[in-house]
Amino acid sequence: MPLALLALAIGAFGIGTTEFVIMGLLPEVAADFGVSIPTAGLLTTGYALGVVVGAPLLAILGSRVSRKRMLMLLMGLFVAGNLVSAVAPVFGVMLAGRVIASLAHGAFFGIGSIVAAGLVAPHKKAGAIAMMFTGLTVANVVGVPAGTFIGQSVGWRATFFIVAALGVLGLLGIAALVPADRREPARDGGSGTDLRRELAAFRNPQVLLAMAMTVLGFGGVFAAITYIAPMMTEAAGYADSSVTWLLVLFGVGMVIGNLIGGKFADRALMPMLYVALTALAVVLGTFTFTAYDKVAAAVAIPLIGAFGFATVPPLQKRVLDQTADAPTLASAVNIGAFNLGNAIAAWLGGMVISAGLGVTAPNWVGALLAASALVLAFWSAALERRGRAAGRAHGHRADAGTGRVVTGTASAKRAAAGRLSEQSLVQDGPVQDRLTGATAQDSSTGAPVQDSSVEAART
Repeated sequence: MPLALLALAIGAFGIGTTEFVIMGLLPEVAADFGVSIPTAGLLTTGYALGVVVGAPLLAILGSRVSRKRMLMLLMGLFVAGNLVSAVAPVFGVMLAGRVIASLAHGAFFGIGSIVAAGLVAPHKKAGAIAMMFTGLTVANVVGVPAGTFIGQSVGWRATFFIVAALGVLGLLGIAALVPADRREPARDGGSGTDLRRELAAFRNPQVLLAMAMTVLGFGGVFAAITYIAPMMTEAAGYADSSVTWLLVLFGVGMVIGNLIGGKFADRALMPMLYVALTALAVVLGTFTFTAYDKVAAAVAIPLIGAFGFATVPPLQKRVLDQTADAPTLASAVNIGAFNLGNAIAAWLGGMVISAGLGVTAPNWVGALLAASALVLAFWSAALERRGRAAGRAHGHRADAGTGRVVTGTASAKRAAAGRLSEQSLVQDGPVQDRLTGATAQDSSTGAPVQDSSVEAART
């Protein structure tokens, strides 16, 4: 494992801790500032919205900065936000600190995914992405319970000081271990071209479908987990003090699912999504009834975490595969899609409870969301097969890594030039065939296929 992945995982651990630890510290924060629990809950809502907004915004602003430097700047922003929260004299300042820290979240994971994938061989990309996200999942097992305990014992401000220190450690690790990268210059030398290339990725239906799967699939998880405390105390009969350890079980499931999802997504990405989303829908649907039994609930909670997070590496990799020539914005927006799904699912779960359908009703809402994501996965695969069939009918063939179709002429000529070295084939900008000067093209958009896509096609 490249040590740079460890640095990224440390940053992810700090971000995951600060995102979720506030849920265990809401009573202490509310009492300190003299606000109600619902008002203190804005610290969670504000963070989620900050992720959704900050992901594309900072990805665009950082489009002309090297990825390593951008990751360092994002960790600096994260540290600043947590320090503001730690010293906040009034609630409004605390909320501002949470939003500042959240702005770094989406862009960090989006850009970090690209960096992680670039550190390893092509057939190990999903595993590398999963390794970075391990920091986020381990935060739910170690960081959140430890941060909650420290906050309740010493004071909640101490927790945010410690999280800020984790951010500093992550920043130093990135500075020391992540290799420097050279951003490919825009063809006209202007940032406008970079932005147009990034935005053009959203014209790809496969990118939009992957993001929709992200919203619905992981949203299904949070429809249930957002209301796990009332479910476990009112339906299963657990004591309030047991909820923390049940959330640890959820975190353990997330760690396992993340690693399994990364491993098998590198072998068979779409089948991995089919299995994970199907299992998630089934577990959530049955949890509507098994939540009334202590043992069954304790088994279901880590399974929800495992199957839910098993979708993260394959979905993130699918977005990267489909945007190989301009992945930064799409990758960051997909991270924002996770948080958008969380917010929508939590709102829907609250609606069914308010409608008098019972405290376990959010589980079947989550099951429907996961099932909807599964339908989109099959639709996405069907479109991909149709594109490949159309490409073969016109003498074209699909890119092995992304399923995008490249022209048969360019494909044949690249095969004839296969004896040339990697350096002689791959140039900055479009890939040129040294024998003929032909340029490989995406048959659906007509855009030049970049070197990463053609490398996949040649294999």
